Amino acid sequence: MSPYLLLGFLLAGVMHSFVPATLYRRYLGENRFRSVLNAALLGVPLPLCSCGVIPTAMSLRREGASRGATVSFLIATPQTGVDSIFATYSLMGLPFALLRPIAALVTALVGGTVVNMFDGGDAENSKEQSAVAVKLKQSFGQKVVAALRYGFVEMMQDIGRWLIVGLVVAGLITVFIPDSFFALFADNSLLSMLLVLVFAVPMYLCATGSIPIAVALMLKGLSPGTALVLLMAGPAVNVASMLVVGKVMGRKTMLLYLGSIIAGAILFGLGIDYLLPRWWFVMPIAQMAECCSEPISYFNIGCTILLALLLVNALVRRFSKGNQSECEGSTQCECDATGECSAKGCLADSSEPCEQIYYIDGLRCNHCRANAEKAIASLDGVESCEVDLASGRAVVKGRIGRSEVSKAVETLGFKLKE
Repeated sequence: MSPYLLLGFLLAGVMHSFVPATLYRRYLGENRFRSVLNAALLGVPLPLCSCGVIPTAMSLRREGASRGATVSFLIATPQTGVDSIFATYSLMGLPFALLRPIAALVTALVGGTVVNMFDGGDAENSKEQSAVAVKLKQSFGQKVVAALRYGFVEMMQDIGRWLIVGLVVAGLITVFIPDSFFALFADNSLLSMLLVLVFAVPMYLCATGSIPIAVALMLKGLSPGTALVLLMAGPAVNVASMLVVGKVMGRKTMLLYLGSIIAGAILFGLGIDYLLPRWWFVMPIAQMAECCSEPISYFNIGCTILLALLLVNALVRRFSKGNQSECEGSTQCECDATGECSAKGCLADSSEPCEQIYYIDGLRCNHCRANAEKAIASLDGVESCEVDLASGRAVVKGRIGRSEVSKAVETLGFKLKE
């Protein structure tokens, strides 16, 4: 997988740096099929993990996206991406690599349309355009550096641990689960799909990390359709996404969102098992198993070593606590609801901004961090905001009350720690 993963991470960085962020927000506001289609088309190639898509989608909703467009984005984005498409091709072959984005697109269209039909009321959505911080103009060289940092540091921080978990789980399945266990379900595709759904829906899987697990299941005898169910439902939904969607957009939208994913996964899985030639999907897996006994090229070994080093670097950065010490001699300001400083001994006069420290609960990846920063920075009275992912520590410079900051992060599904 390593050469394809490295290529996918590189393309993810290029998309992040060279595609304007406003493109992902411009055409999603109307309560029509076109907005649902736009959200799905934008979401399919976007390399967001299953946790990062939650605050991103909530941010789109906050800026005026319709319910249907938001749900369409939530369904399409985590199921696939440029990185996972390359990784799927490397391990599971071209048919699976083509079907994953198609299945993600179709289920997103159905889910978004159903939500617009049965729960499309947007009366409570005032469509206030948040003053999201505009990126500074960057030179071509700066964009290249930003692309490399995003692809090989931030993206790996977000999905690296889930990729490793997926590989470990795949190894455990291969070694410890006997073939006879899955033989019980080999002749009953629907039963095996329902069994996989029981574990896949609440689990926290990324699109790339689910690939080795699906391969291990197929090597144990489960059908290609069952593997696709895991590839679709595992990344598309989890307990966190259900809770956030239910909180922000209501229980009805959450149930429609969940039902669309489950129904779409089962229908596509049954379609693969009963309408398409089985050898399309089994042959690449069999060839991959046979290739395991062949010598690995020096290029693949080099890519694997490079990938391992990048993963170690990203995970160390991801879980290392940020510097929480305050500057010597400085006073932390505490502003009341009106933005007036109430800290004893504060030296800031009315013309100087306060520096406030908050801790945000629920940050899981760099997309979470970036969306939290933008949401707080867009508030009136805030001059700047910096959020540390590892600790959840937000340093807010400006004159603003805690309640406004709390409301801003809660619209994205987070909350301030007491």
